[in-house]
Amino acid sequence: MNTEPSQLITSVPEFLAHAILLERESVERYEELADSMETHNNLEVAQLFRKLAHFGELHAHEVEHHAEGMELPEIPPWDFKWSTPESPESGAMEEVHYLMGTREALEFALHNETRGRDFYAHVAETSPDPEVRRMAAEFTAEETEHVNILKSWLLNLTDAGEEPLEDLDPPNVTE
Repeated sequence: MNTEPSQLITSVPEFLAHAILLERESVERYEELADSMETHNNLEVAQLFRKLAHFGELHAHEVEHHAEGMELPEIPPWDFKWSTPESPESGAMEEVHYLMGTREALEFALHNETRGRDFYAHVAETSPDPEVRRMAAEFTAEETEHVNILKSWLLNLTDAGEEPLEDLDPPNVTE
C-alpha cells in the first residue's frame, strides 16, 4: 500500500468514514451476490452470502457506534485511501459466478476479509494519530477473527455430496 503522507489517514473522523464505507459496501456486495444466487437457484450459496451480509451488518453497526456524535468528512470516491478500485472488502465481481459452490464462496469471502484486515493493519502501522492507530488495531483484531472463522469453515467443509451445478442455459456463441 502507498504510504505517502497524502495517503495517510490522519484523523479519527477520516478513519471512521473509511471504515463505515468499507463495511457498508461489503454488506451491499454480499446482498447483491445472495440475490443473484437466488435468481439462479443456487440457494445454498445464497444463504451463505446472506449470513455473511448479516455478520457484516453487525460489524458496520459497531463501526457506526464509534462515529456517533462525530462529524465525518465527505470523501469523494477517488480520494479514499485504499489500494483497490473499490473498498477492500467488496471483492471483484469477476471472481464470482452463479454456479459457484460453497467452497468458492467461502474462498471469495476469505479473500475479502483478508483485504479488509490488511487495510486496517496498514492504517494501524502508518497513521500519525495514536487514536487512529489504536482503533485500527482494534478493527484489525476483529477482521482477524472473521478471517479465522472463514478459515475454520473452509477446513470443516466437506465437499462430499456437493456436485457442481449444471448450467441449464449456457451462453451461446454464434459463429
